[in-house]
Amino acid sequence: MNAAWVYLTIALYAVVGMLVAVFARRGLAREGQTMIDFFLANRTLSGFVNALTYSATTYSAFMMVGLAGYAYQGGVGALGFELIYLSGLLLAAFFGPRFWLVGKERGYVTTAELLGDRYENRAVAAIAALASLVFLIPYSAVQLMGVGYLMSGLSKGAITFEIGVIIATILAIAWAWIGGLRSVAWTDALQALVMLVTAILVLLFVVYGDLGGFGALFGRLQTEYPKWLQVPGPGFFKFQTFLGLTLPWFFFCLSNPQVSQRLFVPASLSGMRKMLTGFLIFGFIYTLISVLWGLSTRVMLPNLPKADMATPALLGSPAVPAVLALIAMAGITAAAISTIDSILLTLSSMFARDVYRNLKPDVPEAQQVQFGKWIIPIISILAMLFAFLKLDLIATLSVASSAGLLVMVPAIFGAFFWKRGTAAGAAASMVAGGVLVAALQFGNLKPLGIWPGVWGIIITTLVFLVVSLVTVPPKGGAAYVDRINAALQEKNAV
Repeated sequence: MNAAWVYLTIALYAVVGMLVAVFARRGLAREGQTMIDFFLANRTLSGFVNALTYSATTYSAFMMVGLAGYAYQGGVGALGFELIYLSGLLLAAFFGPRFWLVGKERGYVTTAELLGDRYENRAVAAIAALASLVFLIPYSAVQLMGVGYLMSGLSKGAITFEIGVIIATILAIAWAWIGGLRSVAWTDALQALVMLVTAILVLLFVVYGDLGGFGALFGRLQTEYPKWLQVPGPGFFKFQTFLGLTLPWFFFCLSNPQVSQRLFVPASLSGMRKMLTGFLIFGFIYTLISVLWGLSTRVMLPNLPKADMATPALLGSPAVPAVLALIAMAGITAAAISTIDSILLTLSSMFARDVYRNLKPDVPEAQQVQFGKWIIPIISILAMLFAFLKLDLIATLSVASSAGLLVMVPAIFGAFFWKRGTAAGAAASMVAGGVLVAALQFGNLKPLGIWPGVWGIIITTLVFLVVSLVTVPPKGGAAYVDRINAALQEKNAV
């Protein structure tokens, strides 16, 4: 495809997205000097917009590029892998009301702030923020890599991978900077709809226009690639691999702060239920489509040199009309940028709230907001430089990042359900788990064949329990837990 068409599509997408972002920030000039307004949209988003922004935040370039690549490489095991994430949504249904209630009462902006307050120790909040930075930079890079591969693949190399990454970085910075979560949420809503509609259209064109229908697709898979319809398939989804990939995914809604922060945003508990229900429907449909993209590409283009090229190759094939391929490219770019924007807002809010404010307790909120905004381009550039390294499969790198973020899960569980949990236990578990997972990931080590994320959750949990039992719990810890449970019972009674 001619590179000029790719550039034109991205330019049009950028213009529309910019108009939506500017429109969404109305009212920010009056209220936007508070952290809650800029980073949480003043907790006033509707259930529908919340559902779409939650979906766009979660389903990124990982899905249409990474998950499709997994299906291309390993078959239907990719479906089971991703359905584990949807089953983990039970955690959001269970923890979500608790996050919302305590966030509303205490004015929390970040999950790290919640942990610091619960354990009555600012260092806990700072450690959670730093751990998030370390492990979310690679995840941000994954989104940029997806856009880079997509633009390069569609243009047959006329647009380089690096140019695609730079374009995505610039757009992400612009939308996050303009109006915080107000702008990001509304651009997310637009982007989520584009993602879903174009993905369905591409699938229908490919399956009915080139493969003869779904029956014919699975018939060819059964004949030509029977292992792709089994687990572990051609050998990729072995048990240890499947466990190592799915465990971080199951806890994703809690461990990834850009997702758990969304639990503070709904205007009401009924709004949260609508958000989670809408996300569940969106996610199930999007998962099926991504896997079917990968399986269709396996049948049509079986000899690709790299699984991550499955989606660019599919969109660049004669089976997909050029106009639809360009719109789909914009949809996948939208998915990637929406996730980056959420990460940028989360990390910048953590540094403003949990690092900068801890160093300067009396700093005004307006100054915290400005500090957070200036952090946005810095984090973006770090992610861009990481993306240029082109490390590993996109899906694997996504899971590696989530494996590192598992270190916050025991402290989050303890915050709500274990009165005996201590600041020392929370801090030690995050540090020990984070160092261990990082060492195993970057050393490409799997002791006893067990993946880093599995070791991470085991060690982190043990350290949290043991250190908490031998140290003194915070004075208000028990009352904190009791107050949340009492508030939840009162809400349920009403």
